[in-house]
Parts: sequence; C-alpha cells; structure tokens
Amino acid sequence: MNEVSAREAEVLAALAQYRSNAQIARALHISVRTVESHVSSLLRKYGATNRRELADLVAPQHEPDTAAGQGAPGSAGGPGSGGGPGGAGGVSGVQGPGGVGRGASGTAGVGTLGLAVPLGVPVGRTTFVGRAAELTAVREALGRSRLVTLLGPGGMGKTRLAAVVAAEAGDADALVDLAAGAFVDLVPVRDGLVVRAVATALGLTERPPQSLEQVLVEHLQQGRSLLVLDNCEHLVDEVAVLAEQLLRACPGVTILATSRERLGVPAETTVLLPPLDAATELFAERARAVDPEFVASDEELAEICARLDGMPLAIELAAARIGSLGADGLRAALDDRLRLVAGGRGMDARHRSLAAVIGWSHELLDEQERLLFRRLSIYVGGFDLDAASATSPELGRGEVADLLGRLTDKSLAVRRGSRWRLLETIREFAREQLTADELATAQDRYLHWAADTAITLESRLETPHWQQPYDEVSADLHAALASTPPASADAVVGAGARAVGHGLARGLGHLGFARRQFRESVGYYRAAAERAADPITAALDLRSAADATLAISDAETGVRLLLDAADRAVADGNVRATMLALAVIAVNRYPTGSLYDVPAERSKHLLQQAIDCARPGDVHVTALLATAKAWEYGGRRIGADAELAQEAVDAARRTGDPVLIAGALDALTVAAGNAGRLRDARSYAVERMRLVGPLPRHEPYAAAEIIDAFHVAPTTATAVGDLRAAVAAVGSPDDPVGDHPYISLPRLIRVTALTGQFDACVAHADALWERWQRAGAPPIEWMASALSAAAMVHGLRDDGLFEVWQARALEVARCTDLEDAPWLAAPYTFARARVAVQLGAVEQAPDIVRRAFGDFAERWWAPYARSAAAELAVLAGLPNAPDLLAAATPDATENTWAAACLTRANARATARATARATARATARADGDVDGLLAAADGFERIGAHFERLSTLALHPDHATEARIELAALQVP
Repeated sequence: MNEVSAREAEVLAALAQYRSNAQIARALHISVRTVESHVSSLLRKYGATNRRELADLVAPQHEPDTAAGQGAPGSAGGPGSGGGPGGAGGVSGVQGPGGVGRGASGTAGVGTLGLAVPLGVPVGRTTFVGRAAELTAVREALGRSRLVTLLGPGGMGKTRLAAVVAAEAGDADALVDLAAGAFVDLVPVRDGLVVRAVATALGLTERPPQSLEQVLVEHLQQGRSLLVLDNCEHLVDEVAVLAEQLLRACPGVTILATSRERLGVPAETTVLLPPLDAATELFAERARAVDPEFVASDEELAEICARLDGMPLAIELAAARIGSLGADGLRAALDDRLRLVAGGRGMDARHRSLAAVIGWSHELLDEQERLLFRRLSIYVGGFDLDAASATSPELGRGEVADLLGRLTDKSLAVRRGSRWRLLETIREFAREQLTADELATAQDRYLHWAADTAITLESRLETPHWQQPYDEVSADLHAALASTPPASADAVVGAGARAVGHGLARGLGHLGFARRQFRESVGYYRAAAERAADPITAALDLRSAADATLAISDAETGVRLLLDAADRAVADGNVRATMLALAVIAVNRYPTGSLYDVPAERSKHLLQQAIDCARPGDVHVTALLATAKAWEYGGRRIGADAELAQEAVDAARRTGDPVLIAGALDALTVAAGNAGRLRDARSYAVERMRLVGPLPRHEPYAAAEIIDAFHVAPTTATAVGDLRAAVAAVGSPDDPVGDHPYISLPRLIRVTALTGQFDACVAHADALWERWQRAGAPPIEWMASALSAAAMVHGLRDDGLFEVWQARALEVARCTDLEDAPWLAAPYTFARARVAVQLGAVEQAPDIVRRAFGDFAERWWAPYARSAAAELAVLAGLPNAPDLLAAATPDATENTWAAACLTRANARATARATARATARATARADGDVDGLLAAADGFERIGAHFERLSTLALHPDHATEARIELAALQVP
C-alpha cells in the first residue's frame, strides 16, 4: 500500500469518525473538493470500494480517546495491523447535549437509543425547558417503531425536541460501527429534491451508473442509523415515498420526522405536541435572559402563557420583548398577539414572527382548505362537525368533514374527541384572512348557529346530558350574542337579526340559570331586554332577571329590575301591576341592605299603583296583589299579616299555579311563626315543599319559590326542634342553589351547632366569614343568626372566641344594638344563655333572663332562648326560677329541643329543692336521675348529640363516659 500523507492521515482519522466531506473540510480548513480528492486517494491505497468500507477498515484504530485527548503517533498499517496513519493524532472529545460524546468539530458519537447519532444535529443555544412527558413518549415510540412523526402546529417546538432526541441517540461501545445518520432540515428543499437533501447531509454523491437514490439506500443498508427529517409538511408525499422505501430496503434505519401533518406511511407512530406544560418556566427563564431583574407573579406568568396558547415559539418571541415592555405592557400588547410576537432575530426567517410560522402552513393549503380555515376562525371556544358545517352551508357535511380532517392532519386544527379547535394564535391569523364581506357572512351564520344550538340545549334540560355540551359551546354562544347590538344602538341591524339575538339572550339566561351560573343568567336576561322588539317583552325579560337574583340573595337588584320592568310595561296594566306587586313583595319578604331603608310610604304607594292599574278578572294578578297586601300590612321588618296571608293563599289556590300558592304560603308561614305558632308554620313549610317538588329547577320563575322553600324548610324544622328533619333538608340534592355560600352555609352552621357537629360548624363558619369578607361584606343581614350559632359553639368549647363571633353576628346584622335587629335578638340571646349554663356563669343570669323573656318580634328562636335562660335561672338559684320554667312551657310545646331542655332544667330544680329540704349538700344535686334520663332520651330522638352528652354528664351512672365524649368535642 502506498504511503499515506499527513493530510491524508487527518482525513482518514475524520473518516473513522464517520464525518461527511463538508464536516471534514470545515474541521481541516480545506475545500470540499480537496477532501474528495484525498478520499479518492485513500480508497485506492486501502483497496476499499467506498468510504463506508474505508471507515470500517480503519475505525478500530482511530476511536476517539476522550480520556487522554491525544493518540500516540505511529506508522501506517494495513487492516488489523494495530498501526495508524503516520503522525495522525486522536480526536479530542468534548461533551455534547444529553451526555453524547462529540468530537472537536461537533460530530456526534454514540447516545442512548442504540443508534448512531445523526450528523448535523442543531445544537440549542438555550436550555431545553419542559417536554419531559413528550421526550419520554418519543423515546418509547422509537423503541417500538421505525417511523415516528412528531406532530404539531408551527412554533410548538418539534424541531427542538427532535434535536434533543437525536442528540441522545445511540448507546453502547459495541455499536460504534453503526452508520451515521443525519439531521435533515427540509425547509429550503423543494419538490423532487428530498433524496438529494438527505444524501448531501450524509456526505453522499452520485456514483454513476448508480443513482443517488441507490447510493443512499446502499449507504443506509450497512448498519443501524437514525435519520431525522425535519419540517416535512410541504413535502409530505415525497417524504412518505422515501420513508417507505428506506424502511423496506434498510432494516437498520429508524426515521424520526417532524411535520404539521402525518406522513401516512403504514406502521407510522405519531406523537402529538400539545401546548407546553412548563410554559411559565420557559417564559421566566427567557425573560430573565433579556432582563435579569425581571420579576412577575405566578398569576401574571400564567395569564401571559395562557394567552400565548402555551406555544413555545410564541413564548420565546414574547419573552424577547420583556425588556422594552415589562410584564404590564406585555399583557396589554397580548391583545394583538401576532403583532407582539414579531420581529425576532437570529433565527430561521420563518420563525421571526408567529404570523410567518402560521403563514408557512397556510400557504400549503388548497383553496377549499383555506376557505374552511378562514370561516372556522369565527369560533372562539371550539366546534363540532355541525358547527363547522354551519359556517359553509354550500358544502356537504361529508365534504366539511374531509376538509376538517385535512386541516387537523396539517396541525392547523386540534381534535379532542368529537370536537375541534384552533389555537388562539392560529385562530387570530385565520380571522385576519377574512375579507369584510366574508366576516359579515360568517358572523350571520355564527349567530344563527348559536341561536339554534341554544334552542336545542333548552329542549334537553330535562335530560341528564346537557351540561357538558353547554359548557363546550357557552363561550361561543356568548360571543355570538355580543355581536348583536341592543335595540337602542345606532347600528343598522335587521329586525330578523335582532329577533335572533333576543331569542339567543333569553336562551342563554335560561341555560345559565340551569347551570347555576346565576349572575350570568341575570346578565343574559337583561341583554334580552335590551334586544326586545317591544317594551312588554322587555318587561317580561326583566322579570326573569329579577327571579334569577333570588338565587344569589340579591333582592336589591331584583327590586330595581322589577321597577324598571313596571316602567316599561305602561301599555299593559296587568303586566305593570304584576311587576309592582312583585316589587312590594320583595321589599318586605327579602329585606336586605337598602331595602331596609325603603320608606313605608314608598312601598304602600307602589302597592296602590299596582291596584289602580290592574284590570279585573285576571286571577293571577289578583293572587299577587293579595300576597303583596299581606306582606305590606304585616309590619315592616316583621312579616306578613296572618288574616291577609290566609286570603292570599285562598286566592292563589284558585289559580292552580303551584308557584303562586307556594309564595302565598310563605306569607302564612311567616305570620304563624311570628305569632309563636311554630308547628303551624312547619306544616305550611312542608306543604310548600310538596308543591315545589315537581317544579322544574331550571326555570327562574319556579326556582325562585323552590329556593325559598328549601330555605324555609330547615328554618321551620329547626324552629320546632326537629333537627333530623333540618339535617335532611339542608343536605337535599334537589336544592337548586347547591353550595351557594350565603344560603347553604348559614343553614349548615345552624344545624351542625345544634346537633353537636362542632368541627363542621366551625369550619363552615370560618368559610362563610372569609367569603363574606372577601366579597366586600354585602348586605345579607338575615344570615347573622348563623354566626351567633357559631359563637355558641366557640363558647361551649371555652376557646376565647365567643365574644368575637357574637360581634361578627352584630356586624353582619349591621347594628350595634339588638333592638335594631329583631331577626337576631332571639338566637343571640340563646347563644349567651346556653354558654352561660355550660360554663356556670351564673352572674349573667339576670340580664340574660330579662332579654330572653322579653318580646321577640321574630319568634323562630324564642323557645331555644327561653328554655336555656330558664335552665340558667335554675343553675343560678334565682328566686323566680320556677316561674320562668312555667313561662317557658308554652314555647316548649312548639319546640322539641326546648321541651327536652326544660325537662333537664326541671330535673336539676327538683334535685336542688330536695337537697334544700333535707338540709343536705349532696354531691348529686345536679339533677333528678329519672328526669335527666328522660331529657337525654328527648335530645337523642331529635339528634342533639351534644345536649344528650351534656345531660348524661349530670347522671351518676353515665357521667364518666359522657365526659370522655365531650372532651372529644373539645368541650371542657
């Protein structure tokens, strides 16, 4: 063999590392033509038929010595001689991404997938953030498939992920004889040149009579290698043909492709890149590279990244603007994403703006694909096939399905189950492609689709499967409604479009209410009134809005809506009378906030107006007027007049309308309760529950009464001491308001306090107080009694928070003196009395007794306050204790808890009297044992667990066990 020159030795050492001619030329600072000349000379000298064979012959003698960094000089030798080219040194090794050994020129060595690392892998200049799950998915896919395609829209990070995977490829010294693959960027490649691009990346040229394709196949047949084909979307057909040929002819080849649509080759495995999970981490890191002092809250970062769709390229481009805009400026600029994420430098020209990235995909669409793509941009929250078809009625459903599938294949649409969506940045690009005429047509079709969809969903409200479909389209229904101006707007809108908008608004009000989105429902009904064709229709819309306000305990807004409705309904006396009567009822029935300040003269004037404008003969209006009279003449802040309430019930029964009957019965319930006839009030409440049981929960008209009935049911059950019924009413799954804090939490607090579920009571009270404070302390005075119940629990535990919670009860009641809060006086006094009994605070007895046996304007809690105060009088040894026990007896007939409490109090009084009579100070002067057992049984029957234990703690045979259980309740 002829002698090898020093330069040829250097080329030979590089060939042993499977470098391409271009790489060798760059490393040795010579031309590619010179390298080709040296390679040809070496082929002759070594008798090798191709460069691959030559590399295989000399590779064992020229493995990189990464430890020493420099090989020993020696004389040239033939195959297997152990010698090397004279004077040729080893190649010093440096570490590459993923722990891959790299030569000094950047040539990849062997990685972690059993494959030779491709040549030309782009080295990232920034850290690789996130994509851990996707990286694992790609690794696993390459382990079981020889063709893996990374799919995703432009800017999602496919190239970077492929580069990281490629840099890790290969693993094991035994595999160093594998053929080197290549990382091929196909962006600059045009039709017919894919094979040449791959061959060039591998350092291959034509060798006539062999075609370049044959040379490529022969080269890749010689071992296992990873071939990365990046950015295939504009050459999908050609890449698919080549991939299929290589996979068939080269069993050692594995292909990793990146594309915006799948190649469609049999056995292809795809890995879809979703929005980046670590988006905020990526943004923060890139932003600090621009501005080391950049600081933003987690909420700010989350908002920015969400509005950028978690798209890595968009995040990188936006972060690059942080130095000039700051976080606040960046959030403002996000209103125009495509403008914001433009102007990047130092990268592929396609990636200098997000619009360019998406435009690259858009240019690859045919005309029909572009047409549907533009039209789909009208949907803000996604769409199904029906919605997509609605944008293009001139196309058949099958044709739309085909086009939608093609857009999905090209990663311009994302499919989830039976629905698709355009990422927001892609949607904005598509929307910009719409001409003014196209946009007007698209919006009209969008509006009609939304109205039809709302009607369909309303028809399904009685079925259990409407909520998810509604949630999926609600954003688009709202957006469609927003595109329709109110009737008062100057915009020229046809009557037909306005009618469609009105129907959509009412449908959304109904659907929102059914979905328990009560505030949104009120807003939609008001929007309907703004789009109504006439004032009477608008008045009815506002009435529905007022009904919906009851679900959020906002009677103030409800009254304003009703008065507005009355003003609009002057053309119809009965409609106007209805609105005015409902306003009078609400002022008296749901007094909160400013409604307490409505002068009596004002509400009486409204009632008289209603009476004056009503036309005779309408039984519904007659019933409403009767109910309004019962509330108005019952006494402000106290309740309804009993006689007028009965007349209202009789009038309502003549209508046969269960909603009107239930409303009139509430007046009768309150009248009975305030008269101390609590068991009568309870019977009326039970009847109301039977009436509202069959009513549809999704109708605001009905739900207003259903909600109130569910509120009154536990109140009356508690009022008569039937705590088990109160617990059942509070936990009913049929309650339309669910876990609304200002309605459900007060009920839970009261009943858990009385049943001895103290931990739950404290937790609910803390939650209620926190939410009330966070909401700005809205006027909801009637829930103050619940805070007194929570205070009682803290007092029984003697944890130092009793006075804190009593003060909070007064704060919610918006008063400093109980005289100004008739609805709070009895529960507030009861809490004081019961805690004083538990702690033996007998010095408080005279004041508490005075308050308890005074007049309560509201009587629901009077039996609790008086029976507990009577027991305190016994404990304190007040001389009038027997009289107080007798005075509390009538209340005990109305309340089972009070009856058990008086039984316990009488047992204690009997024991004390006996002790005095016998002149003996007995250790068991706490009570008569038989009376105590009777009281404990009474408490057990109604589920008053704590009171049962407190009673048994006074009994000599049960005291020890009871006190252990009381300790578990944290009661000393």
